This record gives sequence, structure tokens and C-alpha cells, in this order.
Amino acid sequence: MRAHLARVDAVIIQAVIAGALSFSHLHDLAEAAGQGGWKAWAYPVSVDLLLVASWRRMRDQQRAGQPAGGSRLWFLIALAASLGANIATAGLLDLNHIPASLRVVVAGWPAVAFFGGTLLAHAPRSVEEPAGPVISEPEPEPSSAPTVIDTPRRDELPELPTGPAASEEPASSLDIATPTHVPAVSLPPALIDRAQTIAEEHRTATGQPADPDAVRARLGLPPSMTPSVAAHL
Repeated sequence: MRAHLARVDAVIIQAVIAGALSFSHLHDLAEAAGQGGWKAWAYPVSVDLLLVASWRRMRDQQRAGQPAGGSRLWFLIALAASLGANIATAGLLDLNHIPASLRVVVAGWPAVAFFGGTLLAHAPRSVEEPAGPVISEPEPEPSSAPTVIDTPRRDELPELPTGPAASEEPASSLDIATPTHVPAVSLPPALIDRAQTIAEEHRTATGQPADPDAVRARLGLPPSMTPSVAAHL
């Protein structure tokens, strides 16, 4: 804590000393350029205020992601005025014989500073964030339990009526028209070999050809696959 206060005190002391020296140089130059009395004291205040105001506005615009070209321009103008006054009073310029061009610049500074301050004051400010924390509703956590889809087993599926009984039922009582002929569907080679093996075993054991429906049931196929099984026996 003491080290932090010591650093802050050193910065403040350094800023006060530098500000006082710059203030004095600006005052001496304004007074030498013919601006006597209270006007010579107002020039340093005007330059330093424009320098600080343009710096703060430029920093705020950069933080908000806005273009800061105008603020940067006025900061450079104020910095040039302050730095030029400090250099001019370093013995490079005879304060008793100020050039006419420098007198014009000093006399025209109030209008320039007023114009720059007005533009900085009316520059668009960054949108302030709403005060207080923004409370957002928590999002529902995804459930880790897998979703189970209840599908009916093969033996629980309703069988479509086939044979003469189905043809005798009136068509108006059926919600969905059932096809009169189910085309044979090609089976994989493995199922064909298995079906033929079952049929051959039945023929060897009983001496009669195997029933395609019985072969289909042993293969675990749905009833609609009976024509396909019969086509390969």
C-alpha cells in the first residue's frame, strides 16, 4: 500500500512540475507576443485544457470502437502549441523581438481553441452500458440420459389380411386399400442359401416340399416376405 502511494505521489509531483513549467513558458510567449495582463495567463489554460479534453475524447472513442480522427487532430494541434512555446522560450527566439508571423499565430489561437473545443463537445459520445448487472436466465442443461424410442417388436406388428377372406370384406370398411398382389423382393444370397437349406432338410425329413411360410418364419422374416422366399425355393 505504501509503495503504491509512493508511486502515485511521484507521478503527481512530476505532473505538477511539468505543468507549471509549461504554463510559465506559454505565459511568457503570450506576453512577449503582445498579450499582456490576464490574457497572458489565459493562454496556458486554453492550450492545456484543449490538450487534456482532446486526449480524453480520443481515448473514449477508441474504447467504443468509433473513429477518433477529429480528436486526434485537435490533440496534435494542442501538443504542437504547447511544445512550440516551450521550445521558443529555450533561448532560440528573442522574446524582445517576436516575429510578426508568431504574433499572428498567438493572436489567432483563441478562435482556433474555441472552434476545437466546440467540435469536441458536440462529438458523438460512446453508448453507455446499462447500470447494474444484466441477469440472464440460465439455459437448460442437456439431459445426459439417452432418449429411448419405444418401437414395437416384429411379432407385435399387425398382419395384413390375405387370402379369400380379405377379398370378401367390403372396400368401404378399410381405411387404407391393401394391395392385391405383393411383388417378390430379391433376397440377399446368404438368406437364399439358408432358405434352400431349410427347404432341403424338410424335404429329406418328410419327403414333401417345404411350406414357404414356414421357411419364412424360421428365417425370422415378416409375413410380407413369403412370396420372396417362395420364389427362391
